[in-house]
Amino acid sequence: MVNQIKISPSILSADFSCLGKEIEYIDKAGADYIHVDVMDGHFVPNLTIGPEVIKDIRKSTNKVFDVHLMIEPVNPLLESFAEAGSDIITFHPEAENKPEKTIDIIRGLGCKAGLSLNPSTPISVLDGLIDKLDLILVMTVVPGFGGQSFMEDQLVKIESIRTMIDLSGKKIDLEVDGGINFNTAPKAIAAGADVLVAGTATFKGGPSEYSENIKRLRGF
Repeated sequence: MVNQIKISPSILSADFSCLGKEIEYIDKAGADYIHVDVMDGHFVPNLTIGPEVIKDIRKSTNKVFDVHLMIEPVNPLLESFAEAGSDIITFHPEAENKPEKTIDIIRGLGCKAGLSLNPSTPISVLDGLIDKLDLILVMTVVPGFGGQSFMEDQLVKIESIRTMIDLSGKKIDLEVDGGINFNTAPKAIAAGADVLVAGTATFKGGPSEYSENIKRLRGF
């Protein structure tokens, strides 16, 4: 059986002094997606990058840009992120009063739509939305900073959402982000995840190790 697990390295853990090169390295090393964490210092207590940086690094790879918006509000900036080269745009339901409208805007811009659930976000937010989604992201840390420990109590949530996706009959990525490493990746996969976001674990050891790191995260 072919391993269908996708790895989406978070560039938050890359060397930003040579970010374009780092993206080229993880592309060649076998990354499936490129995970871009966008934080505004308001919705989460950290500040990262915006559309202009995404536009620049888009030149470094043709891989899917998996853009995770941890910003509030979301809707006014969606067009900028789409035009910058995002392929999947994921947002938090707490950031917009009408998440269904946000999903429609994202799809109308030609991007795939994702919804992110914080550890405290109940899976009931997916009611009435799951048929419109291309990706569901389960956070296994409180978003805002890299290097946090994996919250094992979120495994039950991953299992429940896996069941919901399977019952829907739709092809929806179930992505897990937060504390993913060589020890926690198998647990997330066993619970039903098929996309893993890994920053520190991917970029550990420098470019010569990226390929092996990605293989280990996949489980082979």
